[in-house]
Order: sequence, then C-alpha cells, then structure tokens
Amino acid sequence: MSITRIDTTPRMSRIVEHNGTIYLCGQVAKDATKSIKEQTVTTLEKVEELLNKAGSDKRHILSVTIYIRDMKDFAAMNEVWDAWVEEGHQPARACVEARMARPELLVEMSVVAAKK
Repeated sequence: MSITRIDTTPRMSRIVEHNGTIYLCGQVAKDATKSIKEQTVTTLEKVEELLNKAGSDKRHILSVTIYIRDMKDFAAMNEVWDAWVEEGHQPARACVEARMARPELLVEMSVVAAKK
C-alpha cells in the first residue's frame, strides 16, 4: 500500500494520495484582505489547481469540510459555492464556524476527492 505526498514541507503535505483517494490540506484564500465571496472564489481556485495537480477535478470531490469564521457570512459563501459546484456532483459537506489561524481569514476548506 503506497502513500504519495506532494508539495511536502517539514509541517505537512499539500496533497496526499492513498488508494486512489486524494486528501488536500486546508485551503484558504489567495488574498485574505478580500470579502468572504472573493476569499471563497480564490479558495476554490486553489482547490481546483491542487486537484488537477493530483490527477482529479471538482467532479470527483467526495467530501468537503468548510470552516467559516463567522456564520453571518454563510449565505454569501454558499452563493459562491452553489455557483461553483456542478449539478449531479455535489459532495458530502459539513460547514462549521471556527476560529481561524489568522484573523483576516474568513473561510478554509478541507477536501477529499477520488482520483480520475
């Protein structure tokens, strides 16, 4: 049984693959000074980039855990999410309010996907 780790640092790997399942580390916005909508857009862009790098795509996402700093932003985040996820390819999903590693971060996503 092999485990492949991609973009590894002393602390973590950005991508881990095991038995055809891809695990992404938590993804946050490219620019944390932006609004919840903009942070969600760029977070999803990073998710897509990493999935492509690992041989997958958003249609193969199995599960997403979304961490949001304040539930007041839930509807705005969902507006972006709903436009991004394709009909018939909605993953299992959980969304929780959480304290972030940096106060300017509004959203973080942890993704598990199947390899294509």
